[in-house]
Amino acid sequence: MLFSLSIQTKYLIQGITGKEGRRAATWMQLGGAQVLAGVSPGHGGEVVEGVPVYDSVAEALQAHPDTTVSSIYVPPKFVKVAATEAVKAGISLIHIIAEQVPTRDSVDLLELVKQKNARMLGPSSVGVVTTGTALGSLGGGVFENFLFPKANSPGVALISKSGGMANTVASLLTAAQIPQTIVAGIGGDRVIGTTFADVLPELEADVQTKALVIIGEIGGSAEEDLATALKSRHFTKPVIAYISGIFAETLPKGIAFGHAGAIVDAQFGTRKSKIDALSAVGVHLAQNPEEIVKQLKKVVQL
Repeated sequence: MLFSLSIQTKYLIQGITGKEGRRAATWMQLGGAQVLAGVSPGHGGEVVEGVPVYDSVAEALQAHPDTTVSSIYVPPKFVKVAATEAVKAGISLIHIIAEQVPTRDSVDLLELVKQKNARMLGPSSVGVVTTGTALGSLGGGVFENFLFPKANSPGVALISKSGGMANTVASLLTAAQIPQTIVAGIGGDRVIGTTFADVLPELEADVQTKALVIIGEIGGSAEEDLATALKSRHFTKPVIAYISGIFAETLPKGIAFGHAGAIVDAQFGTRKSKIDALSAVGVHLAQNPEEIVKQLKKVVQL
């Protein structure tokens, strides 16, 4: 499964003693996640939502060596330090919820995770929800909005830049009785660790996933890059896309609207350029979130 997350995955939360980190611990546990440890320097020995807190990632891993994922809940300017500590300690996946992490810091972290054969989700990623486990704050602890397929049954993958839209569309799919094998928010910062194109190989290999739904937005090149990847790679499953930003495109060019990465420059990163690129490679475009359900029912039997 995407990001190798499963009911067996073990997590730690950096910044667990803060308000958002504490809330994330509760929500992840409600989603079935095994949160084994928290890390907050100076708070070692405390317990948050039943989770022991350590002063460093190294100490947490010494006590809980099976932990492979860190969800990072610290302010943007401290993300690089926290994420570097996690990756160098041996964590294989870091999840960053903070938005507007300094671009240079994100670039440095991307280089580090490549060197260490690790992976980064975010910045500005609300997280992931899949059968039996949850990473981050996606869902807000209300997991009734997600419908997971039974074992060996089909479903669709939902990958979104926006966490809010991920929740909204997952709820629409659930109401239509369309199961989701995974729902993920990849983030909307200028530089992110995992893109739409990056998830294609794993989703192609996942036999339960029968279609991919992406929720994009104006700004950046993630959707155009996905179109290029779909053209050059062998991805056999239907792709349905909704690109938000009709109102935002009425604003002057160069203004950020919503996510830090939602900046349009001339004809690059516009809603039209994304729709044109995706249409050219056979992606089914929805004009609004509700139409995603109609498009799915046309192209896949679930």
